[in-house]
Amino acid sequence: MAQKSRTRIVHLYITSSTFASIFKRLRGDRSDYDFSGFQDLRQLLSKEKAKILHTIKNKNPNSIYQLAKFLARDFKAVFQDIKLLQKFGFIELQPESKGKRKRLKPVLAIDNLQVNIGFQ
Repeated sequence: MAQKSRTRIVHLYITSSTFASIFKRLRGDRSDYDFSGFQDLRQLLSKEKAKILHTIKNKNPNSIYQLAKFLARDFKAVFQDIKLLQKFGFIELQPESKGKRKRLKPVLAIDNLQVNIGFQ
């Protein structure tokens, strides 16, 4: 059976001077996220976060610590980026145990990102 594509759709509506956006959650669930301006969306879709998503997909790190090592970045900075990407449904953190140690494995929650811009 073919795996269903997981797509995140972002609708941006340009009003008088700001962007408003609606993220449609996977599996039919809907949650609204309002951006006060383009800068907030740009921060969410930054180059560093794109590197995180690319590294998770291609290198399949076992933990956030290993992801930070792959990226050659500070753990705390990567962890903050991971939390933001998780909040907006781009990744999931799967708990794993190895002996007495517990860790969170970052896994992509989407396969595609579609951005639609509408002018009102």
